[in-house]
Amino acid sequence: MTDRYAVIGNPISHTKSPLIHAAFARQCGQDISYEALLAPLDGFRETVMAFRNAGGRGMNLTVPFKIEAMALSDKLTPRAQLAQAVNTLIFDETGITGDNTDGIGLVRDIQRLGFDFTSKRILILGAGGATRGVILPILEEKPANLTIANRTFAKAEALKSQFAAIATIIATTYESLSGQQFDIVINATSTGLHGEHLPLPEQLFAPGALAYDMAYGKEETPFQIDARKLGATQTADGLGMLVGQAAESFHLWRGVRPEIAPVFSALQSDVLTQAPPSA
Repeated sequence: MTDRYAVIGNPISHTKSPLIHAAFARQCGQDISYEALLAPLDGFRETVMAFRNAGGRGMNLTVPFKIEAMALSDKLTPRAQLAQAVNTLIFDETGITGDNTDGIGLVRDIQRLGFDFTSKRILILGAGGATRGVILPILEEKPANLTIANRTFAKAEALKSQFAAIATIIATTYESLSGQQFDIVINATSTGLHGEHLPLPEQLFAPGALAYDMAYGKEETPFQIDARKLGATQTADGLGMLVGQAAESFHLWRGVRPEIAPVFSALQSDVLTQAPPSA
């Protein structure tokens, strides 16, 4: 019997997840179906449980349900606990497990681009939920240091305190970045979604540096444009992170790890289809 999976959100019509997971299924020879579910804002739990009771094996979560999914989960993985958000649900005989694959998706996409975190100076711009979700996987790669910069220092300081038992994080403001250099700079703010620019100082990017924006779209983000002008050697948006986090979810559900690069290339070229998997 074909195993059922889904992504749930509100809105949901924009999602690329069914295309990505259909491609993973074809690549790995897995017999699955994957659909997009629109849940009422006051009907998240009911929608999830109806899908599970109908035989669903797992779900991905998108806005605005990543926080609500924590309360629905019977248990959380360590990375979901630290992220304080869930983007993947696993349904099995033990109940519902909540996980967060955003951070590992980011790490693997940056590695796909040819960049290594080990012993590198890492800067994350923004101190919201997107940042919190990727800190642990980045720290596990053993960077030389990790700095979080935010307009409001208190928010950056709060994240520093939350992860104090794991590693020392540097909290700062954008203004205090002047004179510092980093090897990988990650924009975790929502500025790219609104066409806004960040106050980035000159010489922020070390020689050979990567500027990575978690946002993605058909055009370059303002952060990518600004970073190139400031000397970043390479820039990328978050489309590969989307594929990377989906690959980790697929692995959690199916026990096989799909290759990210060919699916990313097909998605980027707009040639992915929802053809049935070749199981």
